[in-house]
Amino acid sequence: MMFGYGDEWWMLLVVPVFLWIPFGPLVMAGMGVWCALRPGRWPRLWSVLLPLLPVAVSAILVTLPMDSWGRPGHTRDVVHYVLGYIGGLTVLPWLVGHGIARLTRAVRARRDRAGSDRTGAPDLP
Repeated sequence: MMFGYGDEWWMLLVVPVFLWIPFGPLVMAGMGVWCALRPGRWPRLWSVLLPLLPVAVSAILVTLPMDSWGRPGHTRDVVHYVLGYIGGLTVLPWLVGHGIARLTRAVRARRDRAGSDRTGAPDLP
């Protein structure tokens, strides 16, 4: 029994939705870095599977019940949800983490190729 009621088991599905708001961007930025540093199938698969529960549950809560679609402004609310929750908390941090990691890797590779004396000669150990 949660919250004094025996039929509130579905609240366990809503808890990740609320935890995704503060921690989701950090997790997704880390997943973007992981995908940039280790290209392959598994990092990209985990980048999709990890946010699946909080995003799917929140999408269900936003779209259901279906009779609320006739209410004025509901379509606008769904668009704001997609832009804010999915775009802002999930996709954008992944893109930022991925981009920063790729940019850092490219700058380091260029600096290593140029050498430390800026003449283009590689450093000798």
